[in-house]
Amino acid sequence: MTKDQIHQRCAWAGSDPLMRAYHDQEWGVPQHDPHMLWEMLMLEGFQAGLAWITVLRKREAFRIAFAGFDPAKIARFSEKDVLRLLQNEGIIRSRAKIEATIQGARIYCGMVERGEDFGAFCWSFTDGIVLNGDGETVPAQTALSAQVSQELKRRGFKFVGPTIVYAWMEAVGIVNDHAADCFRRTMVGNVD
Repeated sequence: MTKDQIHQRCAWAGSDPLMRAYHDQEWGVPQHDPHMLWEMLMLEGFQAGLAWITVLRKREAFRIAFAGFDPAKIARFSEKDVLRLLQNEGIIRSRAKIEATIQGARIYCGMVERGEDFGAFCWSFTDGIVLNGDGETVPAQTALSAQVSQELKRRGFKFVGPTIVYAWMEAVGIVNDHAADCFRRTMVGNVD
């Protein structure tokens, strides 16, 4: 048997080495670090209308351009920074998405100032439990992603519709949607 036969993956991982590495090492792993949860939410917003591989290939450039995704630094970005980012060919140059990330950093920092932990906030919707999909079907959105989306929007976040939020919930392991025959399914969720 080949390594690929032993390691059956979710079909979306395809044959691209970067996508496979993302699938095998990161996607669906329960993430509790508040900064990483926020970074992934912002990147999912940049992905809107595009393929995830586009964001994945630009992720390091995003991290450089956005000060390591440090919300405290990004919250201080000005119009000059927006113009600088719009010239950066290494990232997705959408004014709306750039401004949404800056606004998202300000919201994140406001939560911290009020004593709210972004990680605890993210996991509060499932009481800290990973939700397991059925391993067969993957919805574009759920009632829960709509609820989370509504709360994020209420707080002022942008590019956080129910579909984006559901993709983010899968990426950060709040939801385990690895396929039933995927070798990662039992590694990242509480699946028997």
